[in-house]
Amino acid sequence: MLSLNRIRKSRKGFTLIEIMIVVLIIGILLAIAVPNFIQARDSSRTKSCIANLKQIDSAKQQYAMDNRLAGTASVTSANLLGTYIKGTAMPACPGGGTYTIGTVDTDPTCTVTGHALP
Repeated sequence: MLSLNRIRKSRKGFTLIEIMIVVLIIGILLAIAVPNFIQARDSSRTKSCIANLKQIDSAKQQYAMDNRLAGTASVTSANLLGTYIKGTAMPACPGGGTYTIGTVDTDPTCTVTGHALP
């Protein structure tokens, strides 16, 4: 009889309360961390889009100077690809938007709200 009590007392493990407390702490940490990750991802997309817009604007300005274009001249992606922008395709907006190059004296734009040159 004495050995049976020792076996019951020597069992090791966690109680239900201890497990519930650990799950609660993990839930609180996730509730704090997930919104920060989402905000960081959106901020990264915006910064990447602005960098693409700066690249397009620089390529457009260089193309206009090389070809002595007026400020009202329209520039297309075909004019910029290969020589002024590396590759065979225009950079893509990471937020899913599309770029409008416009004229020489206007900034390129993105269709996503908040993605604009400062």
